[in-house]
Amino acid sequence: MCGAYPPLCRERSLLVEILSNGAARTVTGSCHLVTLDDRRILIDCGFFQGPKELEKRNREPFPFEAGNLDAVLVTHGHLDHVGRLPKLVREGYRGPIYATRATREIAEIILRDAAHLQREDYQRALRKARRAGRESLIAPPLFDEEDVRATLALFREPVEFATPLALGRTLHVTFQPAGHVLGSAWIELATPHLRVTASGDLGNRESALQAPATLPRECDVVLIETTYANRNHRSREATREEFRQVVTAAVARGGNVLIPSFALERTQQVLYQLRQLLELGEVPRVAVYLDSPMATKFTKLYQTCKNEFRPEVEKLLEEGDDPFEPETLSYTVSTEASKALNEVKGGAIIVAGSGMMTGGRIRHHLKHNLWRQEASLVVVGYQASGTLGRALVDGAKRVRIFGETIAVRARIHTIGGFSAHADQDDLLRWLKASGNAKVLLVHGEEAVMEGFQGLLEGLGRRVILPRPDTPVAF
Repeated sequence: MCGAYPPLCRERSLLVEILSNGAARTVTGSCHLVTLDDRRILIDCGFFQGPKELEKRNREPFPFEAGNLDAVLVTHGHLDHVGRLPKLVREGYRGPIYATRATREIAEIILRDAAHLQREDYQRALRKARRAGRESLIAPPLFDEEDVRATLALFREPVEFATPLALGRTLHVTFQPAGHVLGSAWIELATPHLRVTASGDLGNRESALQAPATLPRECDVVLIETTYANRNHRSREATREEFRQVVTAAVARGGNVLIPSFALERTQQVLYQLRQLLELGEVPRVAVYLDSPMATKFTKLYQTCKNEFRPEVEKLLEEGDDPFEPETLSYTVSTEASKALNEVKGGAIIVAGSGMMTGGRIRHHLKHNLWRQEASLVVVGYQASGTLGRALVDGAKRVRIFGETIAVRARIHTIGGFSAHADQDDLLRWLKASGNAKVLLVHGEEAVMEGFQGLLEGLGRRVILPRPDTPVAF
């Protein structure tokens, strides 16, 4: 007979089914149903983000009964990993949700904001439709504040890293540090006969903030993200120098420097680097504005955590020296303070959301600055196909913002090294530790997945690109 968990033994044939409702041949909407040991475990339940045709998938019914799930595991708090949790609850899920403490706090901020924005968008669209007599065509919000409250109530006591959690008589799950954002985890599901490992989003080992992801042990099946599976990032030192040169040149041009940034992790990376550069006198002294209420909340949360960071960042926090606040930093939380930045014509760095420029306050700053030759746009994050950010990175000469055509005369810089995602070398190193596990590629653009598939198959791995809502069984 097989021994007790954790030794892996092979007395019966493998039996696991995985269905990817999101992040299958796309880079968003992570949602994976794992049926193992007679348990139905959902890993993440995220929003589809990007072009409208992709976002329409948020309203599609789940390909499973929400009320029949046994548990939900959340790898981290990004919207594309937690955004449909309230929809899941609205459709009947009443079971436990497990996550780390930081992920639980981040998810609360993310989901409350999402409900608020949906309500505002709905009311705005409804007013416009009523004037045209078409109010019946306006779809209601996907979820509301009450759905969020009900969802948050299902979160159990925070999960500790490296501590197995029993989800059945023989099924244990273990969260391990993923190094992606605060609280992020990769997850192992294990029985005495089978191990399945889900990467969530793995971090960039060259991050200036997060400690690198820990490595998995040998397993049978592994789901792995592929966001940057076709490239390698620059080193931490090279990225810092590139950022210094870009900021110095941008400030010298005399215009505003716009940095569209994801509120979680990317903003804190940017602020950390700006603080270092300003403190050492490596860039001109310039006013820095953080124009994002959500990013402000996350920055305050980062200030209370230290155990997931690199030693040099942890040391600063232990000494009470805030690594995320440049001396010239101002928080513009109110709408009035944000609008006042429109009068700033030069000599300021404005960090604002959203990261892909699909919404948020950055669009107002783009409207007021993109047409100025002296302005600069510094892109520090992934830009999905179909977004305003991708159009600008690809060299668009004119863009539409708030129904107005804006000429693009600002200098545009792209810095890829700030990415919070693992690159190809990171992914290969992490996968190597999984032994001969069968590999399911998720969370990436299809062309990138296909290229990575060829690379892995050349190394002797069995690789599958799951199709949306199509189960894969082993």
